Amino acid sequence: MQCYAELTPPTAVSHSLSLPFLSSSANNLVVAKTSLLQIFSLKTVVAAANAGLNRNDTKSWGETQHENANGLEVSLFQSAATRGERLHTTKLVLVAQYELSGTITSLARVKILRSKSGGEALLLAVRDAKLSLIEWDPERYSISTISIHYYEREEILSSPWEPDLGECVNYLSVDPSSRCAVLKFGERHLAILPFHQVGDLIMDDEYDPDFDGEQPERKQSVSKEVPGEITNEKTPYAASFVLSLLALDPSLTHPLHLSFLYEYREPTFGILYSQVGSSTSLLHERRDNVSYAVYTLDLEQRASTTLLSVNKLPYDLLTIIPLSRFIGGALLVGGNELIHVDQSGKTNGVAVNDFAKKATTFAMLDQSDLNMRLENCVIKQLGLDNNECLIVLNTGELAVLAFKIDGRSVSGLSVRRVSLGNGGDVVLTGASCASIVGRGRMFVGCEDSDSMILGWSRRSDRLKRKRSLIEMDLDGDQDELELDEDDIDDDEDDLYGGSKPDEKPQEQATLPSSTDATDDYNFRVHDTMLNVGPIADIASRTTPKGRMETKITQRPANSIELVAASGRGRAGALMKFHSEIGANMAEKYSIDNAQSLWTVCMQRTKEGISISSASEEYDKYVVASVLTEADEEKSAAFSITPTGLEEVKETDFDPDAGTTVSVDTLNGGTRMVQVLQSELRTYDGDLGLAQIYPLTDEESDAEPKVVSASIADPYVVLIRDDSSAMVLTADESGDLDEVQRGEAMRTVKWQSGSLYEDSNDILRLDYGDDSENEEGNVLMFLLSVAGGLQVFRLPNLQKPVYVADGLSFLPPFLSPEFTIRRSSAREQLIEILVAELGDSTHKSPYLILRSANDDLVIYQPYQSPVEGSKDTNLRLLKIPNPHLPKVPAAESLDGNEKETRRPLQVVHDDSGYSRVFMPGLSPSFIVKSASSPPRVIDLCSSPVKSLSPFHTSKCRRGFLYIDCEGTVVAAQLASADHYSTGWSTQRIHLGEQVDALAYNETSDSYVLGTCHKVDFKLPDEDFHNQWSNEGTSFLPQIDQGSVKLLDSKTLKVIDKHDLDPAEIVTCIKPISLEVSEHTHERQSLVAIGTAAIRGEDLPSMGNIYIFAIIDVVPEPEYPETGHAFKLIAKEETKGMVTALSGIGTQGFLLVAQGQKCMVRGLKEDGSLLPVAFMDMQCYVSVAKELPGTGLCLMGDAVKGVWFTGYTEDPYQLRLFGKSPHPIEVIAADFLPDGKQLYMVVADADCNIHILQFDPEHPKSISGQRLLHHTTFHTGHFPTTLTLLPEASTSASVPAPILLTTQTGSLALLTPLSPSAHRTLSSLQSHLQNTLPHPLGLNPRSYRMPSLTVAAGGEGVGMGRGGVVDGNVVRRWLEGGSWRRWSGGEAGVGMDGEGEEGVRGLVWGVGGGGVF
Repeated sequence: MQCYAELTPPTAVSHSLSLPFLSSSANNLVVAKTSLLQIFSLKTVVAAANAGLNRNDTKSWGETQHENANGLEVSLFQSAATRGERLHTTKLVLVAQYELSGTITSLARVKILRSKSGGEALLLAVRDAKLSLIEWDPERYSISTISIHYYEREEILSSPWEPDLGECVNYLSVDPSSRCAVLKFGERHLAILPFHQVGDLIMDDEYDPDFDGEQPERKQSVSKEVPGEITNEKTPYAASFVLSLLALDPSLTHPLHLSFLYEYREPTFGILYSQVGSSTSLLHERRDNVSYAVYTLDLEQRASTTLLSVNKLPYDLLTIIPLSRFIGGALLVGGNELIHVDQSGKTNGVAVNDFAKKATTFAMLDQSDLNMRLENCVIKQLGLDNNECLIVLNTGELAVLAFKIDGRSVSGLSVRRVSLGNGGDVVLTGASCASIVGRGRMFVGCEDSDSMILGWSRRSDRLKRKRSLIEMDLDGDQDELELDEDDIDDDEDDLYGGSKPDEKPQEQATLPSSTDATDDYNFRVHDTMLNVGPIADIASRTTPKGRMETKITQRPANSIELVAASGRGRAGALMKFHSEIGANMAEKYSIDNAQSLWTVCMQRTKEGISISSASEEYDKYVVASVLTEADEEKSAAFSITPTGLEEVKETDFDPDAGTTVSVDTLNGGTRMVQVLQSELRTYDGDLGLAQIYPLTDEESDAEPKVVSASIADPYVVLIRDDSSAMVLTADESGDLDEVQRGEAMRTVKWQSGSLYEDSNDILRLDYGDDSENEEGNVLMFLLSVAGGLQVFRLPNLQKPVYVADGLSFLPPFLSPEFTIRRSSAREQLIEILVAELGDSTHKSPYLILRSANDDLVIYQPYQSPVEGSKDTNLRLLKIPNPHLPKVPAAESLDGNEKETRRPLQVVHDDSGYSRVFMPGLSPSFIVKSASSPPRVIDLCSSPVKSLSPFHTSKCRRGFLYIDCEGTVVAAQLASADHYSTGWSTQRIHLGEQVDALAYNETSDSYVLGTCHKVDFKLPDEDFHNQWSNEGTSFLPQIDQGSVKLLDSKTLKVIDKHDLDPAEIVTCIKPISLEVSEHTHERQSLVAIGTAAIRGEDLPSMGNIYIFAIIDVVPEPEYPETGHAFKLIAKEETKGMVTALSGIGTQGFLLVAQGQKCMVRGLKEDGSLLPVAFMDMQCYVSVAKELPGTGLCLMGDAVKGVWFTGYTEDPYQLRLFGKSPHPIEVIAADFLPDGKQLYMVVADADCNIHILQFDPEHPKSISGQRLLHHTTFHTGHFPTTLTLLPEASTSASVPAPILLTTQTGSLALLTPLSPSAHRTLSSLQSHLQNTLPHPLGLNPRSYRMPSLTVAAGGEGVGMGRGGVVDGNVVRRWLEGGSWRRWSGGEAGVGMDGEGEEGVRGLVWGVGGGGVF
């Protein structure tokens, strides 16, 4: 009984699409990351070119490392910086994201007659054969599912011998005029979904006045009703139907690809196919066996007509790329050539390497000197009005495909590479998708490296750069502006090389010559999207006691640091994962018994005029509340000096005035206001007392004490212990006076308040006519004791401008109209804060609520349209937040820490971030970047009493906080870390692919197995003399490996060992081996397994390397170089070494070599002596031992899992049991749970299998068959399974398994007790029935295995003992409080029954207590 939960979301981009989604004029980008759907808007930032790339900016760090790795400076950027010009940079801004219960396989845009937003609809294909049609709902600021279409029924697949849907390539294509969509699924099936359109008009992109005459009037796809019969249609689509390709044409037996084409009045698609299967080995018999045909669909008759057919095409053609009317026709892409076919069937081709001549007789232009490999390349037209296409090769190199156009036909093709100086290698690896997002801008999605916004410009002597409209309208002091892309596109035609629509194609369709190709295009990166996948291997490093890093504050002992091998090719890197934010400590200060503190940045005044200087931009004072020996709080003021903090004396600051509640500045930073419990005091820049404002109630003469305060110049709002609120304002001289309260404010009891200056009127509240003359736009948000929200616009306190009484129910959508039935399930809210979150690219306000359990609830304000009006209403959208606060042990806290809660604090840093910090028992930051949602990440495992922003010369834009021991620490967040995944991640760029890694504890270093591509030449063999006459210059490429030693502190490579030619590292394992047969001495060594691939005709070989990491004399000024490799042993094996593991108690090594598993011992002469073996009959993909037991788990890709045991007297490997059915094993590991021994196996179909060894069970046949408990579908291709060490907090809690994937996601499989499993299963069922599921997908069926897996296994259902879906369980707090399930409703027996028990279980399955 286990629970599977994803710790981080997938980051590898698989699909992308650009469309007007949020509105008819919007420019949005939709990105699919396997099971994650993200919607972005685009923002143009105008910045000076000489400002360079900000390394601290989250969105530009990737391109900085790209340039550093390649020694590249894009010439356009360099020249623009020299001239001091301003460049337009496009950034991604996240609008919304959704975790889906399915795997996205295709995206397409559809124009429907009526949509809620006026924009286009989005059609998604989900594995295996499902379609979902969605639109944007501006009223709920979310997607809305229009329909879902299911084609996975057995009656559709009539032939029983057809392969399973999951084994076929399924994809989606939509007619450019949105008349129908086609889903190709199975081997030869088409699901056709027609869409209703207004008449049969020609779409804008197909209209040609020379042939079509006067353009008909186009009706807009808006939310309003369209007159005529079409309004009677209840849905935007007609009934779908399924056709077999053989019904269209009996020759379509082997379809390769199909896609709809432009410029046709009826839905028309082109299809690549062959009548017999293509094969390179049968090239002499099946040369040029591919055909291309164009068919027109008749949707009413459900029939088709063949328009043209082109036969005898090269055998390696795989893809069709439709081209817009500017070029027309289709581009056929093969591995060695590119072929264009126009509407009449005329063909033009170009060969890009030598193999094209040998593989086909098709007539093509010879450009074989390019030596390009087109496999897995992505080709995208550079705009609908451009006659050139960008080619992104599988290596990341860029090339430009140009079409020579004569009249309206294509007469030739030409390909040229983009030079390195023009940005030809800014993309590090191959792309998975590409989408045009504006003129001169393209989104390039990658699965092996960071995705990016790629921009290009064209330099030509014939074009003179115009002055941009933005530069003419903006002053020089304005740095950024959000504009519609169309506003600046027309004025940047010379910069981005786009042609205007009114220009004739004949005037632009010229092919650049090879001499000016280097000056044709310049590419630069506008923005990047972090990708941590694919993860090839992972290692964990536990910080031992006494080895805590000095630069990292509050990184607790025994915390786990995960280091993963990420990326492919030139994007190879290491990714460090921490569940907590790492802070670089700047200084430590001593303030005895400090309880809370505030920093103050003051400006001096002279005769009422503020005087500012560069030195005075830094913070000047620190005000602390300290605890005396009599347990009373008093205040202390400290001056910030270069040497530290010095207590201020001989000023008007009175330490004995009382307990300080809050400190801030007013009057433009010239007055410091100190909020005490019974009065307010203001000081000038030298802490001279300016005013004392008592807080006595004039009506009752009572003296209520202030419990919280919020300050926004010139207002101060106070919440007192009698639940009353008081507002003060400062005049021009800085003196405070009370703002008169209205009756509505006097009669309500208030819990908390927050001030927010809405300077840009983002919230757009209705203030009435009497507020037009009021200066500023400071809003006061008040949380009542009853849980209601009221908003006042200061200084008017007579009537609120916004009221929402149902805030404490925490609904997913909050509006003034929200009501709830009688319910007592109100959340106990204790604090409210309205603040901006974001980075330098984009900031937006959020409403943050803090509950009594320290849960953080985040609401995003948005404008909801009013039906029948152009006005909008303010509504609040609840942002999903799976983070649960962790509660330290009660004995580690004193009484004051348990009772006192310090308020939330806004923190700004030097890179433009705005964050919110929650102090207390579970200190955490709310972090958000422009392209990611708000994430709540813990700062450290120990409590933090108080935190305040801190800005000095030694600690720029950092923060000052008091830890649990009372030490005052100044720190900064690490600028190289990223938080978009919900974890603190740091990338160490290596420039080489990392295949394997391991952590060596004795040297505190990492051992890496890296590789890079080299040309492969046939070896000199006596029996193969013909190999010496290899007559091609276009050589294949193979991996060349090496072993590197990386220091864990400096993250630098300190030693390297090169392997033999064509040899790569397959596995690395640090093992304590016996090095002496006589003394039985053990030594911590590193075992490395390799594979030497010498070609198809020769068997693969392998080697076992044994290295010792020894101490050496470090290089001067480089103390980290004090370690180096020493080769102890090298043993050549017959067959690749695919897995290594320690085994037994005598220090032996388990080696999976070829089709055998051997136990070897290290002899003193450096040889590895075999002592036991087992014939596996297959190559072993995984071999692991349960430490110290001799129990081994072995797996292969054909037979499944082998459970064996090793004995030392005599030496032998014995087979205990096998899996009951074949499993294509990718990774496996043990999962011990008390006295039960489970085995977790991940297969190639994204499933994990739970097996158990139980010889007493009758179905196990005395243990010969492993019991198959359940199968769980993860949706992500697994790469490793790692059993983590047991948590130090509780040894009785079983250790979980960490799972890594190719999509960059980390997941945790946690063992559960029977009572915990029952509770979480009930919670899962409750949430699956009550929470909405995007796209109408079923989370239950998503976790079920495919039909082929279910047919071959046992116990693969989700019944009793199944794996709990932790992704659903962690959405526990997502719904409203009245729907929250607390466990007691089901009568489930468990420890800590009720909400606290459920909270502890949900926190545990999300990694709590492990990381």
